[in-house]
Amino acid sequence: MKQIIMRYIRPYFPRMGVGFLIKFVGTIMDLCIPYILAYIIDTVIPLRRRELVLLWGALMIVCSLLAVAFNIVANRMASKVASDATEVIRHDLFRKTMYLSNRQTDDFTKPSLISRMTTDTYNLHQMIGRIQRLGVRAPILLIGGVCVTFTLDPAMACVLLAVMPFLAAITVFVSRRSIPMYSILQEAQDRFVRMVREDIAGIRVIKALSKVGVEVERFREINREVVERERKNGMVMAVINPSMNVLLNLGLVAVVLVGAMRVNNGTTEVGKILAFSTYFTIILNAVMSVSKMFVVLSKAIASGDRIWQVLDSGEDMDVVERLYEGDIGATRESEIVFEHVTFFYHAGGERQSPGEMTTAVQTSRENANLLDLNFVIKKGETLGIIGEIGSGKTTVINLLMRLYDVDEGRVLVAGRDVREYTREELKAKFGVVFQNDTIFEGTIAENVSLGRELTEQQLEEALFYARASEFVEQREEKAAETLNIKGANLSGGQKQRLLIARALAAKPEILILDDSSSALDYRTDAALRRGIREHLPDTTFIIVAQRVSSIRGADHILVLEDGRTIGYGKHEELMESCQVYREISQSQMGELAEGSERMVTQNV
Repeated sequence: MKQIIMRYIRPYFPRMGVGFLIKFVGTIMDLCIPYILAYIIDTVIPLRRRELVLLWGALMIVCSLLAVAFNIVANRMASKVASDATEVIRHDLFRKTMYLSNRQTDDFTKPSLISRMTTDTYNLHQMIGRIQRLGVRAPILLIGGVCVTFTLDPAMACVLLAVMPFLAAITVFVSRRSIPMYSILQEAQDRFVRMVREDIAGIRVIKALSKVGVEVERFREINREVVERERKNGMVMAVINPSMNVLLNLGLVAVVLVGAMRVNNGTTEVGKILAFSTYFTIILNAVMSVSKMFVVLSKAIASGDRIWQVLDSGEDMDVVERLYEGDIGATRESEIVFEHVTFFYHAGGERQSPGEMTTAVQTSRENANLLDLNFVIKKGETLGIIGEIGSGKTTVINLLMRLYDVDEGRVLVAGRDVREYTREELKAKFGVVFQNDTIFEGTIAENVSLGRELTEQQLEEALFYARASEFVEQREEKAAETLNIKGANLSGGQKQRLLIARALAAKPEILILDDSSSALDYRTDAALRRGIREHLPDTTFIIVAQRVSSIRGADHILVLEDGRTIGYGKHEELMESCQVYREISQSQMGELAEGSERMVTQNV
C-alpha cells in the first residue's frame, strides 16, 4: 500500500493540501458554533441586550454558512482527486495486465485480474475520497472538540478524555484482525468471479448436457463461502460501532452527572453544560467517522497490496542480447527452427537465464508438455500440425510467438532466437488466428483492422481472400455493421472467415491458423487455403488442424502425441511410416494410401 501512495497519490499532495486547508477552515467553523452558543447563554443573555444577542446570532449564521461552503468545496476537490488518482491506477493496472506474459497471467488467473481491476480499484477510490473528506474533518472535530471542552470546563473534559484510550484500543484490535480477513475474502471473490465467468461463457453447453442443477449446486457452495467470509468480516467490524457508542454514552452520562453537580455547586454554568453535550455529539460523530475510515482502510490496504502485486511483477520475458555467438549454420536460411525444445506449463522451480534448464525440467522430463521437439521450415513453406486434443499443437504456436519461454532448447525465427526480438518486432512478423479467438463488439471493419492503419483496399482484399466477402458483400454499409460481443450475430463459419481476414490484413511474414477452419465445409476450406497461398506466395504457413484434408498438401506435417513427435514428413511419407496419422487419415477420408497397400501386400 505504501508503494501505491508514493507512486500514485503523492503527485496529488499539493491539491490535497489545498483541500485539507479548506476542510480545516470549514471544520473550525463547525467547532465555533457551540462555543458561541454557550457564550450567548451564559454571558450575553444575562445582559438583556437584544442587539448583542442578534450580533452573536448573526455570527453563528456566518460560521454555519462558511462551514457548509468550505466543506462542499473541499468535498468536490476530494472527489476529483480520488477519481483522477484511481483513473491513473486503473490505467496502469490494465496496461500492466495487457503486457503480462501468459505464464504470469496463469499465475494470477484471469478472474483475479478482473477482480483487481474492478473491486480492488473501487476500494482504493473509496479510501482516497474518504481520507480527504473525513481524514481531516474527523480528527479535527475529535481533537478540537476535546481541546475546546478543556477551555470550557477542565473537570468535565477530563471525564470525557478518560474514555479515549478505550476507544483507541478497540480500533487497533479490530484493524489488526480485519486487514488479513479482507485479503482472504478477496481470494474467495476471485474464485466466485472465475466460476461465474466460466458458467456464463459455457451456458449453452451446460444447458445442452442438462447440468444446470450441478452448476447451481457448485455456485451455492462458492457463494456460501463468500457469504461466510463476509459475515465473519462483518462480525469483526460490527464490534466498533456498538462498543464506541456504549463507551461514549457512558462518558456522556458521567459528564452530565459531573456537570449537574458542578452547576449545583456554582462552579460552572448551564450554557457550558449545553455546549458540552453538543461537543460530545460532535466527538461521537467524529469517532464514528474514524471507525468507518478504518473499515475503508482495511479494505483498501488489502486491495492495494493485491494491485501492487500485479504492478510490481517483473518483466517475465526480457529481450536478451545475442544468446548465441557465431554462425548457426543452416538455420539462418530457414524461417522457423525448433531445436531440442522442451517446455512445461508449470515448471515449478525458479526460472533461470535463457538456454538453461530449470530443476523441474531436469528431474521431471516425463511430465513435459513438449519434449525434445525439432523441425525446420524454410521461408514460403507450409507446416501442418495434427494430433489428438492435448498433444501440444497450440503449445508449439505459443512458443513460436513467445507467449511462453522454452525451458530447454531454442526457437528461431529468421535466424534469430525469439528471445532476442523486442515484443513489437516479433509480433509484427505474425498473422494469427487462435483456436478460441475473439470477435469484439464493433463493426466488421473495426474487427478486421483492430486498430491498425489499414486502407480500404487492404480491408477488401483481406475479406475477399478469407472468403468473408460472401457475407459482407463488400458493401460499406455491411462493413460498418455492428457485431455483437463474441460475434453472437454471426455463424461459426462467418466468425472464422472474419478472423482469418484479420490475420491476412497486414500481409504477415508468418501466418498461423490454429484450427481456424473447423466450421467450414471441405470445399470452402480448400478454396480458402488456395486463395491465401495465391495472395501471399512468400508467406510461411503453419496450420494446426484436426482434419487431414486441411494439411495433406503441406510441405511438412508434424504429428504430435502427448507432446512428443511421432511423425514428421509429407502426407505420403506419413501414410507409410506413421500408424497414428494413417489411422486418422483413413477414418476421416475413407482412403488407404498406396504405401499402406504395399505393406499389406508384403505381409500377405
